[in-house]
Amino acid sequence: MKSVWITYLLVLSTCLLPSMEGWAQDKGAVTFEVSLSKERLGINERLRVDFSMNKDGDNFSPPDFEGFRVVMGPSQSISSSWINGVRSYSKTYSYTLAPTARGTFTIDQATIVIDGETYKSLPKKVEVTAAVDKPSDEMTVDDLADQSLHLVAEVSQTNPYLNEAISVVYKLFVSPSVTVSNFRPLDNPTYNNFWSQDMPVTRYDVKNGTYDGKNYRYVILKRVVLYPQKSGELEIEPLSLDVTVDVPTNKRDFFGGRVYTQTNKTVSAGRRTINVKPLPEAGKPENFRGAVGKFDFTVKTTKTELNASESLQAIVEVKGKGNLKLFQLPEPSLPGSLEVYEPEFAENVRTTLSGMQGSVSNSYTIVPSLRGKYPIPEIPFSYFDPESGKYHTLTSDEITINVMEGPTANAISSLPGPAASESRNVVSAANQFYFIKLQPNLSSKNRVPFFGSIQFYLWLLTPVLLIPMAVLLGKKREAIASDVAGNKIKRANKLARKFLSRAKSALGDKEAFYIALEKALHNYLKAKLKIETSEFSKDKIEALFSEKKVDPATTEGFLGLLSNCEMARYSPFSNVQMQQDYNKASEVISSMDKQL
Repeated sequence: MKSVWITYLLVLSTCLLPSMEGWAQDKGAVTFEVSLSKERLGINERLRVDFSMNKDGDNFSPPDFEGFRVVMGPSQSISSSWINGVRSYSKTYSYTLAPTARGTFTIDQATIVIDGETYKSLPKKVEVTAAVDKPSDEMTVDDLADQSLHLVAEVSQTNPYLNEAISVVYKLFVSPSVTVSNFRPLDNPTYNNFWSQDMPVTRYDVKNGTYDGKNYRYVILKRVVLYPQKSGELEIEPLSLDVTVDVPTNKRDFFGGRVYTQTNKTVSAGRRTINVKPLPEAGKPENFRGAVGKFDFTVKTTKTELNASESLQAIVEVKGKGNLKLFQLPEPSLPGSLEVYEPEFAENVRTTLSGMQGSVSNSYTIVPSLRGKYPIPEIPFSYFDPESGKYHTLTSDEITINVMEGPTANAISSLPGPAASESRNVVSAANQFYFIKLQPNLSSKNRVPFFGSIQFYLWLLTPVLLIPMAVLLGKKREAIASDVAGNKIKRANKLARKFLSRAKSALGDKEAFYIALEKALHNYLKAKLKIETSEFSKDKIEALFSEKKVDPATTEGFLGLLSNCEMARYSPFSNVQMQQDYNKASEVISSMDKQL
């Protein structure tokens, strides 16, 4: 029995020994110390001060830090662990200080109460010298954010020719040490004296790159293609963003992970200057109309043989890469005996970062009235190639239209005497029987008396029939008068048609045309979507179009017209561009009528 008790006591003492050692550790000496990141620093550096203790305490009181300004702090960090039954504990109060003057300063004592006793740290001396070239101190959250964010505007070229395409790509570079949770534009560039086309960024893809020789992540925020409309030095205004940044601190969470703090920083891409070269005057063709790029030119007809009064189409087309929307197509010179209608303009142009690519064309409807052969003479088209720095002229082939059947001019003019005059003079039908005069005393044999006739009873019953019709008409007028929204829609529709007609009549006058076009679009929206002038914004329009399930192509076309109306205030627009915008407005309104 005695041996059993001895064995029990040995086991119990073995189990309690680690906890007793930990208890002994807890009851050890209390330490409260101060440590400095450096004892000598420049006035443009930062000083970190840590007050550390091995047991938790209360009523911590820091010194006044004479000669320094507290940039950040106090921040607390706690470390606690058990290793082989031994408990390790540490608690630290940290401050980041900025010197306010040169000299030697003392970090005075700090105090804390632990287990009812007051402990004091030892004072420390710090020497502040003149500013150093490369501060090596610990930076604040704002300093880290400043060094970790860079907004860059990458311009494809800074010395283009007039009307030569350049691209601007805005990239936000972010250091791997921080994360961006949100951003919003503060100031968007207006691109004065440029024709601009935004390339929408539908998805923000994060990529790896380098900035100033260091590894960064970056994302493309905005892309735009510009065509300078004026020679000389032109400025691209900066893009400014408000960015929300998560910056790591020295704190740790319960699981040992880094604690992040959030701050907002404003970043800007800075102004960029573009030196635009004018097109050379030497060698400029007389028929040059502003085309810059590389193009192919063709003139073709849908048929070359037909009868009089039949029609054909003559198509003048330019294909290639360049400022396709910013020059006028050459016009064919046709014989006077051919009836030619206003051309129908068509474009198939897509815009990429390298500029516009595709084709533009004018289609002329031609109707011959006389038999014969009619030549369409050669048509020259000139353009400037910025790569070679030279002008080029392309010439179409001559096309002969053969009208096989129909009257001839000689046949009509050779008709003899009266026949010839009769073919030229047409007698009005209203005067052909003017010589017939009615006799005053003639009357019909089958005359029916008015009294008792159908006409008599119709005149008798007409007032009775008009009474209910008048009542119904009055109610309808009251309903129309009470329908305020409907009356607004009708007035807006009427104004839209009115201003669209004004825009058509103002073709050729850029300012008057785009003012009338914008008013027409404005009143059309008021009619269809019931929005007031104060609500007239692109975001509101796009949201309403989405609710009404308007197809994206129509939405993009409508917003594009509004953008052109705005850009017309700053950029020169050709007659071709105005005609395109007018035709586009008619198409968009027609398409929306079918969908809304």
